[in-house]
Amino acid sequence: MESKSPFQDAIDNAMQFGQAWMDSFGQSAQSSIVETQAEDWAQWMRSSVEHPVNSIEQQMDWWGQQVNLFNDCIMSSPAEKETDRRFKDPAWNEQALYKYIKESYKLACNNIQASINNTEGLDDETRQRLSFFSRQYLNAMSPSNFVATNPEIMKLTIESKGQNLIKGLEQLQQDLEQSVDTLNIRMTDKTAFTVGKNIATTPGKVVFKNDLFELIQYQATTEQVYKRPLLVVPPFVNKFYIMDLSPERSYTQWLVSQGHTVFMISWVNPNAEMAATDFGDYVTQGVILALDAIEAETGEREVNGIGYCIGGTLLTAAMAYLAGKRRKQRVKSATLLTTILDFGQPGELGVFINDPLISSIEAQNNARGYMDGRQMAVSFSLLRENSLYWNYYVTNYLKGESPVAFDLLHWNCDNTNITAATHNQILRQMYLENKLKEPGGITVDGVKVDLSKVKSPCYFLSAIEDHIAVWEGTFRGTELLNGDNTFVLAESGHIAGPMNPPSSNKYGFWTNSDNAQSPAKWLAEADNHSGSWWPHWQSWVDERNFSDKIAARSLTGKLDAPGEYVKQRIEDVIAPKEEVRHDT
Repeated sequence: MESKSPFQDAIDNAMQFGQAWMDSFGQSAQSSIVETQAEDWAQWMRSSVEHPVNSIEQQMDWWGQQVNLFNDCIMSSPAEKETDRRFKDPAWNEQALYKYIKESYKLACNNIQASINNTEGLDDETRQRLSFFSRQYLNAMSPSNFVATNPEIMKLTIESKGQNLIKGLEQLQQDLEQSVDTLNIRMTDKTAFTVGKNIATTPGKVVFKNDLFELIQYQATTEQVYKRPLLVVPPFVNKFYIMDLSPERSYTQWLVSQGHTVFMISWVNPNAEMAATDFGDYVTQGVILALDAIEAETGEREVNGIGYCIGGTLLTAAMAYLAGKRRKQRVKSATLLTTILDFGQPGELGVFINDPLISSIEAQNNARGYMDGRQMAVSFSLLRENSLYWNYYVTNYLKGESPVAFDLLHWNCDNTNITAATHNQILRQMYLENKLKEPGGITVDGVKVDLSKVKSPCYFLSAIEDHIAVWEGTFRGTELLNGDNTFVLAESGHIAGPMNPPSSNKYGFWTNSDNAQSPAKWLAEADNHSGSWWPHWQSWVDERNFSDKIAARSLTGKLDAPGEYVKQRIEDVIAPKEEVRHDT
C-alpha cells in the first residue's frame, strides 16, 4: 500500500476537521445570517433594476477604469505609494501581472462598495448590512489570501518546496480542533505565558469567593492608602488581566502605586450548568456581594468604582439598583471605561442586531446553555478582519510561521463563555430594544432600574477608534446619569486607549467640560493632551472624592492572586459532548 506524503496527510486531516466546521453552518444562527444576506442582496438587485441609470453609468465607468488600469500595468506606469499592508511585498508593484491582479481587485472592491452606497431605494439598515458583508466577502477573496495570486507566498513555496504549506496545514488542523462554529485562528504562542507567573502577577490575595466570582485584594505598595477602597469590575466577556499584563504597563499596579486599596472581581468561566444566571444575578450576586465583602475586609461601606466595557454597564446598573432600593449609594464615584449605557449606536455590531438573528442566537444559546467565547472572539475579530483575522491566516497557514509571543494577544485568545440567560438579555433587552436607558426598562431582583437615579460623579473614558463601544454612542451615557459627569476621549481603540500607562505616553486624550452638545461639536472644541489619561483621572478622583489617608492595609486571604477562576480555559470548563452539540 502506497504511503501518503506529509503534505497529503496534512490536507486529509485539515479537510476532515474543516468539514465538521462547515457542518456548523446548519445551525440556526448561521442560517439566519445567510437568509438575511440573501434577502438584502435580493433587495439590492431589485433597487438596481428599478433605478437602472446609476447602474449603467457605474458599469461604463468601471470598464473605462479597467482599460486604463490594463494600460498602466502594461506600460509599467509608476504606482502610488502602497498603504495597504496586505500588498507590502515589492513584487505587487514591480511585476506587471501581480500589479494588475492587485489593482484590479482594489478597483472591484471600490466599485462594489460605491454601487451599494449609491443605489437608490435601500433603507439605511439594509445598506449597512450589504456594505459590511460585501466587505467581509471581498476581503476574504483578496489575492493576498491565495498561494497562486500572492507573489510572496508563491516564492516562499517554491524555495521551501512546499514546507510552508505543510506546516500551515498542520496549524490549520490544530486551530480547527480548538474552534467552534467559525475558524478561530490563533494569534499568539499560547505556551509563552502562564497566568500568575509572567502575566497577572500583581501580588494580592483572594478574600472572597462564590460560584460567580473571586474577589482579589492587592497588596499595598505605599505606606499610606486612601481610606476609601477601589472596586474594579471587569467585563465578564473577557478575563480581568487585561488590566494586569506585564508589570511595566499594568493598570492594576499603577492604581496600587497611587495609594488605592484595589479590589478586583475575577469572574468564573461559565458552562451549561450556569445557563439560567442572568444579568441581574451579576448585579446582586456579583457587584453587591463584592461591596459587602469589601466592607467585611476594610470596614468601609463606600467605594470608588471602575467598570470596563460591559463591566461598566454592570457597575452602573448596580448603582441604579441601590438607588431603586432607596439605599444609600455605596459607589461614591464611578469610572466607566469604554462603557455603553445607550445602545442605540452599536457601530458595526448593528449588522447583527435584528430580531430573526437574535432569535436564532437565543435558540443556540439555550441549546448549549452558554455563548461560546471562542465564537464571540471571532465575531469581534471580523469587525477588523484584515488586521485581526486574515493577516494571521496568511502568516499561520500560507507562510507556515508560528505565531509570536505577545501578552496582549494571549489575553485576547484566552476566551470566556457567557451564560445563555445573560447573553440573551444583553442582545435583546439592551442591543435590540435599548431598554437599559429607559426608566424601569430592565428589572433586577424585582427592582426597576432607572439610570437617572444615579447621582454619583462619573468619569466616562472612551476611545476614538473603538469598534466595539463606538465613542459617539458611549457619549450618550452622560445624558442618562444625573451626577457630575466628565467625558474624556482617548486616542486609539478599545484596549490600547484605556490601557495606556504614563511610562509609555503612546497615546493622548481629549477633554471638554461641556457635554451638552453633539459628539462632533464636543470633539471639535475639545482640548488635546499628550500622554496618558491616568494622571488626569487621579486628579479627578482627588477633586471629587478625596478621602483621608490611613496606614496601608494588610491582607487576610489564603489563596494568592490571581486566584483560580482566571486560570479556567474554555476547554477546561466545557465537557466534550457540549463542544460538539448543535441545535437542530
